[in-house]
Amino acid sequence: MAGGFGGDGVLSERAHQYEYRITGYFIFACIVAALGGSLFGYDLGVSGGVTSMDDFLKEFFPKIYRRKQLHLNETDYCKYDNQILTLFTSSLYFAGLISTFGASHVTRNKGRKASILVGAVSFFIGAVLNAAAKNIAMLIIGRIFLGVGIGFGNQAVPLYLSEMAPAKIRGAVNQLFQLTTCLGILIANLINYGTDKIHPWGWRLSLGLATVPATLMFVGGLFLPETPNSLVEQGRLEEARKVLERVRGTTKVDAEFADLVDASNTARTIKHPFRNLLARKNRPQLVIGALGIPAFQQLTGMNSILFYAPVIFQSLGFGSGAALYSSVITSGALVLAAFISMALVDKFGRRAFFLEAGTEMICCLVAVAITLALKFGQGEVLPKGIGIFLVIVIFIFVLAYGRSWGPLGWLVPSELFPLETRSAGQSVVVCVNLLFTALIAQCFLASLCHLQYGIFLLFAGLIMIMSSFIFFLLPETKQVPIEEIYLLFQKHWFWKRVVGDGEQVGPNGKPGAQV
Repeated sequence: MAGGFGGDGVLSERAHQYEYRITGYFIFACIVAALGGSLFGYDLGVSGGVTSMDDFLKEFFPKIYRRKQLHLNETDYCKYDNQILTLFTSSLYFAGLISTFGASHVTRNKGRKASILVGAVSFFIGAVLNAAAKNIAMLIIGRIFLGVGIGFGNQAVPLYLSEMAPAKIRGAVNQLFQLTTCLGILIANLINYGTDKIHPWGWRLSLGLATVPATLMFVGGLFLPETPNSLVEQGRLEEARKVLERVRGTTKVDAEFADLVDASNTARTIKHPFRNLLARKNRPQLVIGALGIPAFQQLTGMNSILFYAPVIFQSLGFGSGAALYSSVITSGALVLAAFISMALVDKFGRRAFFLEAGTEMICCLVAVAITLALKFGQGEVLPKGIGIFLVIVIFIFVLAYGRSWGPLGWLVPSELFPLETRSAGQSVVVCVNLLFTALIAQCFLASLCHLQYGIFLLFAGLIMIMSSFIFFLLPETKQVPIEEIYLLFQKHWFWKRVVGDGEQVGPNGKPGAQV
């Protein structure tokens, strides 16, 4: 296949010697760490719902509230176009992308666990500030604290899960992050549906309940083991060996531990990991993992639909309660898709999910655009049948995204980087992801106003581009040990010309094995 070669073949002398059993200790560690996704998900779900609540708009954005009441003489696409309102949402993501570089230092030097705990504390503070907000400045300061929490959490959690997981089930384990993100979105939408009926402070309850996942993550995080990879990186070899034996459920970990030590020895020679990302041997990881996939994940248009699903459905004439109910349906589709992806991604591979789901997403976006072009007028409420059709199409779109670009946008980058640049690489992943999230959040409502249905055609075109990117440039990584992913690029039809065939430095500091 054009993007690489099959992922079932293990690529080193040691990999076939790896042994593991699924233990309760391993399950506990992964579930607690994955709670980091619920912070991200809860905020994604709650912010869009709150910004469509009348009580919230009356208190902070009275002009938008008045405009919202005037259906006629205004294109419905433009009802919520306000840069301060979108700044409320996107300020979190700008804070997150800046804080992730501090998170990289903490993650590499103090461990993945330390970043998870810092993220939980910051998110808790932000939730309290938002719930108690008296003015827009207090709202935005709270959002900044939430952003720092997400910056640290998103930096550390995908790395933690990928490093703790055995190679053969790494895809499923890493996608616990996506599952808790989706559950966070679903729970937030259900909470919004209830608090919308509590006047005038229901929105405060929605924002304040973000303290719950933050508290769970902090308390659970106190009992988390550090990953063996991180302990070896810090020179704590004896402790690393004990943790590895405990999470693998066997004392026969010599081969895997030797690979970790070799990778760590190479990592220690790297004094400037961010600069090393630019090295020729790391070019595939930089282009695919750090820049391409995290940027493209946002350019699917999915987060725009999640941010503003209640707003979109209200603009389409569904009414306030129906809008939040429709959002619950779409977030339910995300949870379902996460389970599908967890069950099948290690069987069918990453590339198959990217490409098949991308085709579905293009078809759905074109269908939405055509429907709106034909049926969506000025100040009109959509016919019920057309509204139901749009919800079904968006449901199918979300189902496709939720088993492809959603989870794989975090899984694939977290497994591509060698240990010496893994923390720095993940920081760039989070930074790029949050930068594009913020830009899309800031621009989407204005674009919806000016491009109208054309915005969905724009996203369809972008998905065609990113599917081509995956088809030609991403090798299959399923079931390949994380410290041996670099070997895939030496046989890839394109990347071998960049990194060289068999001459790249391996984890033991010697030329990589022929593959």
